[in-house]
Amino acid sequence: MQFKRTISCGLVDSTLVNKTIDLCGWVHRRRDHGGLIFIDLRDRSGIMQLVFNDAFSKVAHEDAHKLRSEYVICVSGTVVERSAQTVNNEIPTGKYELQVTALTILNKAKNLPFMLEEDNVDEELRLKYRYLDLRRPEMLHRLQLRNNVFFAMREFLQKQGFYEVETPLLTKNTGEGAREFLVPSRVNQGSFYALPQSPQLYKQLLMAGGIERYFQIARCFRDEDLRADRQPEFTQLDLEMSFINEKDIQTIIENLLNHVWKMVFGKELTLPFPRITWDQALADYGSDKPDLRFDLKIKDCTSLFANTELKFLKSVLSNNGKIGAVHIEKHAFSRSELEGYVAKAQQMGAQGLVWLRLKDGVVESPIAKFLPTDFVEQIKTVFPTFAEDSTLFIVAGDYQDAWTILGRLRLQLAHDLNMIPQDEFNFSWVTDFPLFAFDKETKKWHSVNHPFTSPQDGWQTQDNSQMKARAYDVILNGVELGGGSIRIYNSEIQDKVFQILGLNKQEMQDQFGFLLEAQDLGFPPHGGIALGLDRLVMLMSNASSIREVIAFPKTARGHDPMMDAPTQVNPLKLRDYGLKLNEKLTK
Repeated sequence: MQFKRTISCGLVDSTLVNKTIDLCGWVHRRRDHGGLIFIDLRDRSGIMQLVFNDAFSKVAHEDAHKLRSEYVICVSGTVVERSAQTVNNEIPTGKYELQVTALTILNKAKNLPFMLEEDNVDEELRLKYRYLDLRRPEMLHRLQLRNNVFFAMREFLQKQGFYEVETPLLTKNTGEGAREFLVPSRVNQGSFYALPQSPQLYKQLLMAGGIERYFQIARCFRDEDLRADRQPEFTQLDLEMSFINEKDIQTIIENLLNHVWKMVFGKELTLPFPRITWDQALADYGSDKPDLRFDLKIKDCTSLFANTELKFLKSVLSNNGKIGAVHIEKHAFSRSELEGYVAKAQQMGAQGLVWLRLKDGVVESPIAKFLPTDFVEQIKTVFPTFAEDSTLFIVAGDYQDAWTILGRLRLQLAHDLNMIPQDEFNFSWVTDFPLFAFDKETKKWHSVNHPFTSPQDGWQTQDNSQMKARAYDVILNGVELGGGSIRIYNSEIQDKVFQILGLNKQEMQDQFGFLLEAQDLGFPPHGGIALGLDRLVMLMSNASSIREVIAFPKTARGHDPMMDAPTQVNPLKLRDYGLKLNEKLTK
């Protein structure tokens, strides 16, 4: 079937008036006025109105009666200006229409499983017919935004002297970090590759190879439980540099994001980004990724209850716990709202939540009868602005656990009270992370970042809990956009870190022998960072989930409804790999 396209629908302008053009696209909308048939023709660039009339072409007008939504067509005709009364100022081509003289139906379309203009379509149905979903303007816009962000990043990094280097997708199962996807080898039966959680080890080895400045828009894989901003496969900007320190990497990232904002939004960011230590972030916001768009800090109010007779608070204090509170001013909560926040706090993991408010000059609280008569004056020593219609939401417990819950409650309150600006991009750095964290279940230490993160000076004489990492995260609107660190490049330090993590010499060699050897063969000081690009585009487009900015994502259960994957594999094919399924899984 022959057809021609001379221009895209959304690009028709005044220079084409009274000229003949050829357009291709989808029937977006059809309006039959008897003698006149109007078609809105849509392609990736936009919409152009077509007019069919016997006076232009009898054959085309007759065939136009057959057209239905999402038919794929090609038309030829003359561009004319619309009358002043019929101009559509909502679209760039709204001043023009095409008087069609020839129509070719390239393909028909059955009734769609959902209308493209429909808003509340079940997500699983959208993912099953993702190729239809992608025709919607908002989805095309998000993929266009994603393309523009990637292009701007490549443009900036090339000018900064970075080499773009691809690293393998079939790699070694090293067992550190998140759970990996394993890939059986047919040639080496009984052995497995792993899909990379990130190119972490490869990019460090590129520094050993003298590349000095590397980047990659990398595909990464993690066999983890999913959520709104997590997928089993995702994309990150991976970056590594030699002979640098933390400030060098942070400056590169700030300038990179500023370049992206200029190219995409025509706006510049305020540089440098604010910096806050991990300790301060936890103390003020109960989070290592604080949302700084609103000013609502957690306060330590342990001193207010130093002499309390309340058993549960005395128990917390006797176990070296802390008591913290979030202070909401000038808002009169109803009793049911307050009890609702108690339930929400318990869902967040709290043993309980105490609220305390000042109403008509009197303290109201479930614990009011246990409070001293001058408690309002005591409160004002910690919360100076405590006044009428002030409410304290109080959580007690182990410091980190209690403050984490208060951090979640802070976000919930801010959301419910519309305290969060929706048109703001607020960047910050969180620095000085702990090097290790203790797992109460396994009774083992694990790396907060990863086991290749360099410790800060003085770590040799400190307890594991006191050691700080040369690590940093960049935060956007309360979401961790990316994280990185200065890496260990000395095999003796790496050996000691592995020992703290509980690896013996044989395990070190089996899992990381290649890295330890490289560190003894002239490894330069280096560091890097990785930015989650799906998350970045999600935030830039104000989408609700990273699934909205990925062309073909999985559901929250890791299922692909369109391809119906994952699927079972024929036992004969498994035999080629030396594999046999557990009988319980085949039933």
